[in-house]
Amino acid sequence: MRKKLVRHGVDLANLPPLTEKQKTEPAILAAPPDSEIDYSDILPLTEDFWKNAVRGRFYKPTKTSTTVRLDSDVLAWLKAQGKGYQSRINAILRREMLSSFK
Repeated sequence: MRKKLVRHGVDLANLPPLTEKQKTEPAILAAPPDSEIDYSDILPLTEDFWKNAVRGRFYKPTKTSTTVRLDSDVLAWLKAQGKGYQSRINAILRREMLSSFK
């Protein structure tokens, strides 16, 4: 049996007004000073943790389907390296994108 997909849209320009409870929550959360926050249930982060830490380990960017025109020799070179040529194209473009921020 196929299930019907239901989508709900939100008009960000016409948000419903906040309830009284919603208006008071930020003030309640901001009231105690940071020194009163209980961190006892959070494990301490040791130097060993940071030695093995990997940036963006759980980051999965969204993918967008597109059409790109490549030179035939460039595409042949990418495909000749084995399976995953589209991922290689993405990695090459990402490396260039990140190097432009330096």
